[in-house]
Formats: sequence, C-alpha cells, structure tokens
Amino acid sequence: MAAIALSFTFVLKKKDQAACDKVMQIAAKLLAGVTVDREPFHCLSDARAYECQFTSSQKAAELQDRCIVRFENEGLEADICVQSSMNRRKKLLICDMDSTLIGQECIDELADFAGMKNRVSAITEQAMRGEIDFDNALKERVKLLKGLNLSVLQDCFEQRIHINAGAQELCQTMRHHGAKTVIVSGGFTFFTHRIAQACGFDTHQANILIDDGTYLTGDVGLPILGREAKLDAMKAHSQDLGGPDMAIAIGDGANDLAMITAAGLGIAYYAKPAVAAAAHCAITHTDLRTALYYQGFSDDDIIEP
Repeated sequence: MAAIALSFTFVLKKKDQAACDKVMQIAAKLLAGVTVDREPFHCLSDARAYECQFTSSQKAAELQDRCIVRFENEGLEADICVQSSMNRRKKLLICDMDSTLIGQECIDELADFAGMKNRVSAITEQAMRGEIDFDNALKERVKLLKGLNLSVLQDCFEQRIHINAGAQELCQTMRHHGAKTVIVSGGFTFFTHRIAQACGFDTHQANILIDDGTYLTGDVGLPILGREAKLDAMKAHSQDLGGPDMAIAIGDGANDLAMITAAGLGIAYYAKPAVAAAAHCAITHTDLRTALYYQGFSDDDIIEP
C-alpha cells in the first residue's frame, strides 16, 4: 500500500496535561513518521484535544486499533480518530437523535407514561443491537402506546428529554462553517422537530405517530424510517455536496449502521457493540464536541450556544 497523508486526533475525557503528554509519547512511537517530541502535535483544546499529521503506508483503521488497545492498557480515557487528511471537514452533518443527540429513547419514556416501560425498553434494546427487525419492533412498541393522551407527548419532552453535551455546539459550529445539518431518526417527528429547533438543525426526518385528535391510535405512519431510509436520506442530502464522502454520520444503534459505514466519517456514539466495531471511529469517553475535533476544529472555531 502506498503511503498516504493521515491525521491522528485524540480527545481526553477531561483536561489533564500529564495524560496528554503520555498520549503523545505513545502515539509518536506507534504512528509512522511522527517523532517522539510534542512539536508535531497541534492543540485543539488545551490539555485535552490535540492532532498531528503524518504519512504512513499502513491502513488508518489498523493504526487506530493499535492506539486504542495501548491507551486502554495504560488506563487513558481518550477518544481517538485516525483518518485520511483529505476532506476532513465535512459538508453534511447527519445525526441520529435517540441516545445520540439526546440521552433517552423517546419511545421508552412515552411507554413509562403508559405503564409499559420495561416491556418496551426490552424490545428497544434488542432492536438497537440488531437482534430483531427494526420495522416490526417499532410497530410492536407503538401498539403498546395505544390510548395515550396527546398531551403526554409534551409532558414527556419537557420532563424526560435532555440534549446531550456538545450537540448544540456540534450543529451550530458546522452550520456556521457552511455545512448542512440533518436529524434522521427512527424515533418520532414530535421530538425531532423540537430537538432540531433547540440545536439549530436545518431539517429533520423521523416516523409519525398516528392519533385521532386526542389519543394515540397505536399505529405508526408508513413507510417506517429505518436503516435503509437513513442511508437513503444521507445520499439525498449529500448529493449536491460531493456525495456521502463529504458526510459525517453519527449514531448508536443497528439502524444507524448503513449510514455510518457509507459516510466519509462514521462515528459510533456510546454505541452498541456491532455499531462500534463497524464505524470508522467512536466516541466512548467524551461528548459530541469531539466530532468537531475529529474534523480539525479547535475551541476557537466552536460556536457556543
């Protein structure tokens, strides 16, 4: 394999200069073309996030895996990404919502109001791990919400739903720098609409809960937005931006896997094992601001909400 230009980014869970120095020393020994001193590293966030550029004939994924193993053995809580230096800054941000932009699964929280949370959560977990068909799992869970008053949806949003750290900064920074921002969710439009507004996303897509004007009927609008629909959405939104290679896709569940693997940069966010294994890189220790550091943005570039 011919040598190519790569970038290596690491982000620590918290500011720690000693840990930063240790990461740099380890990385310098593992990554071809990088010297042991810290001069090649460029600061993205003081004592927390740094990057370096180097040339290697090894695959980015292999180098990344070696670093992850070494950091874990050293007890370093750091997220890392090794990728091509070309087109690092993406023109499309496409994100899952449940357990990615927000810390909850909306359907599980709605089910709690219906007294069905344990039953629904168990199905959700299986679906997100890819153990059962997503479409049928969604239909089964929505049936259990039949008869829920529509007022509960707003109560659920206000009382249960919390935006994950870094989500607003990620969206607003990428928009400020010219990227298109999209939520594509296997959840529901009632929630994606509100999260899109709160974070500043350009647009959103999700499933539709059917109601009779007062109560949920237990049905979901068809076709269901699942794994392939998320991939199709990424392709459509990136068509005029250079294609999927110019997209950064972030998610946690099996229904995110197709868009994550097809994107120029696919990030598994505190993800299920199958998703983490297939993604280009992961966020498992830090927050969504890390997706900006992976693209070479520094704290000076980040738009605070």
